[in-house]
Amino acid sequence: MAKKKKTAKKYIAKAPIRRLMKDEGAKLVAEAAVDLLINKLEKVATDVTKSAIKIVKTDKRKRLTAQDIQLATR
Repeated sequence: MAKKKKTAKKYIAKAPIRRLMKDEGAKLVAEAAVDLLINKLEKVATDVTKSAIKIVKTDKRKRLTAQDIQLATR
């Protein structure tokens, strides 16, 4: 029995990102380019979320708000 390869869970779909790239002027978009952009966006989103969660925990709250995201991105 072959072992399954572990892959990171993807949260951003490829089609909307490819569409965005084409809307911005790309005539052809390589799949590797879409994958790379998705990975970068997910990394940024993860880092911002972790920073925002630190703010929430410092304030002894449970709810993450838009203001927490704004503070985390400064």
